[in-house]
Amino acid sequence: MKNSQLRKNLNYSWKVRLRIWKFRRKLKLLGKGAYIDKNVELQRYPKNISVEDNVVIKEGARICACNERATIQIGENTTVGFHTFMFASEGIEIGSDCLIAPFVYIVDSDHEIKKDILINEQPNITAKIKIGNDVWLGTGCKILKGVTIHDGAVIAAGAIVNSDVGANEIFGGIPAKKIGERK
Repeated sequence: MKNSQLRKNLNYSWKVRLRIWKFRRKLKLLGKGAYIDKNVELQRYPKNISVEDNVVIKEGARICACNERATIQIGENTTVGFHTFMFASEGIEIGSDCLIAPFVYIVDSDHEIKKDILINEQPNITAKIKIGNDVWLGTGCKILKGVTIHDGAVIAAGAIVNSDVGANEIFGGIPAKKIGERK
């Protein structure tokens, strides 16, 4: 396990150990060294959620497999920031060694918006989201359905990503566009 500043300061109190024990019984997989903070909710179909080794999920995160077919996978050594929301109607896959800042929103669906039909009667449109390894998602960014973010990419704070991001590219803005590359 990498020994980052965050991981050096984690406190595996009895309350944390109890939470881990409870979540291990509910999830498809909860890897070794995982840390789950207070007020984390793994919703609807937790047996469809896999959390690899040494993942840190911070306070207030909401991770939801919204139906019996939806899956969520979080790779090893990834950190999920405070009050981050992930909602999968089809699938969300997050690679290893990623940093997900606070208040990030990742959702793999939206609604049809046809005229003369009530919005709440229209079907969801879904497409998987895939986030590679060594990706940084900045505070408050939003990742929308069908997006692939390749290894090493960085998404700026507040960006709304509705198209694919190449390896080591830096995207920012609304909608997000390429603004640079990692050197």
